[in-house]
Amino acid sequence: MKKIRWSDFSLVSKIMIEVGVLAVLLFSINMLFYARINNSMQEMDDVYASNAQITELGQVFDDVQDSMYQYLKVKSSQALMDYYQNEAKYRQELEELNEQNIDDSVKLLEKKIRKMSEAYLSCTAGTVAAKRGRNVEKYKQEYDESLELYSYIQSSMDELNKQLFKENSQTYAALRAVMRYLEISNMMIMLLVVICGMFFLIMATREMFLPLTNMAETAQLVGQGNFNVKMPPADSRDELGTVTRAFNTMVDNLGLYIARTKASMEKEQQMIERELLMETHLKEAQLKYLQSQINPHFLFNSLNAGVQLAMMEDAEKTSIFVEKMADFFRYNVKKGEEDATLEEELEAVDNYIYILNVRFAGDIHFSKKVECDVENVRVPSMILQPVVENAVNHGIRNIDWEGHIDLSVERWDDHIEISVRDNGLGMTGEQIQRVLSKKVHSSSGEGDSTGIGMNNVISRLELYYERDGLMEIYSEGEGMGTEVVINIPLERSEKNVQNPDC
Repeated sequence: MKKIRWSDFSLVSKIMIEVGVLAVLLFSINMLFYARINNSMQEMDDVYASNAQITELGQVFDDVQDSMYQYLKVKSSQALMDYYQNEAKYRQELEELNEQNIDDSVKLLEKKIRKMSEAYLSCTAGTVAAKRGRNVEKYKQEYDESLELYSYIQSSMDELNKQLFKENSQTYAALRAVMRYLEISNMMIMLLVVICGMFFLIMATREMFLPLTNMAETAQLVGQGNFNVKMPPADSRDELGTVTRAFNTMVDNLGLYIARTKASMEKEQQMIERELLMETHLKEAQLKYLQSQINPHFLFNSLNAGVQLAMMEDAEKTSIFVEKMADFFRYNVKKGEEDATLEEELEAVDNYIYILNVRFAGDIHFSKKVECDVENVRVPSMILQPVVENAVNHGIRNIDWEGHIDLSVERWDDHIEISVRDNGLGMTGEQIQRVLSKKVHSSSGEGDSTGIGMNNVISRLELYYERDGLMEIYSEGEGMGTEVVINIPLERSEKNVQNPDC
């Protein structure tokens, strides 16, 4: 039978044996010390738990007193609820205290605190009940008794805490000595095991040091871009010989691979730049196309209303009407290829509502609430007027009751919330989903409309901010009105902008 020698093992086997023996030894030692340390830690936890329990009890006790005082002061339902919650929590904490006659000063003190606390809670309950019943004399009497018991209980808790601290300090000192002994013993044994393990590991792997050093130096040169260096030829049949031959082959192929990869990356970068340029042009074209949609019927109908008004009224009112019309369409033309401020958007809505009220004899009841520090925030142009127009045409125009449209603008930490609410016909869930998914086609060439529909607004918001879900629609159903909410993201620079006049 052939004798197996240590040198006959492969490098991997040698390392695995050495590491395995060292790991088993370290694991066994750690498990032994873990068991002993865990036992000591459990005892230390028990030491701290008693003081923590009394501290928690005192905190809850103070909460009961504070909540009762707060109720007596303001007599609010919230204060009363806080008192009942704290009282229940304090009763629960009292269940942890001793109630037996035990020949131990700590246990007897716990029993005393428990009995006095029951009397205290009875007084606080009587105080609260008398306050609720407006029995001034009784609630003052009960309150004075509760204050006296409160003082006695606080003193008893302080005394109990001191006694527990004194006892626990002695126990803690003994446990600290045990832990210190375990710590020193563990460190010494672990150090001895590591030294022995490292010695045997070095002995088992010393034949690898020189080839690995050569390989590290050669790899460093390769990493610097020198692909003409090679490892000395190896005739051994072990893992190092195999790695050496594979390394030399890798170096030969790596130079060719790097050259091919560099050329490929240059071509890919050029393609990415072209794609980004095309995408930018496409978005600009889409934005300009969407912003260019406006129905001339609205202009014609509005101008006809102006002609009729000029025939029926004096020139002053007509001039105001025409001026509002001019401002509205001037804004539309001016902002067709750029963004705008919220102030400009709100002014366009005001002009639009004025025009409609002239045409429809003031039937459009419109209100606006805007926070004063949002006017200068830039947004895509012509996004508010189409929403208001949709509320008019599809919300309140054909209803039998007085229609109202409410617009509000509110600033939050990271966005601005714009809400357009009407009390009109309302929408079903299916209708809301069709609008948000842009499956409702606007009639740009028909009817009394500017032609900039909800699809247009949603698309321009997505293009401008490069994100989805900026518009939300809420309705409880038909006849319950509709609310359209637009969330405008704030840039980092806009978040800190505050108007000093606000």
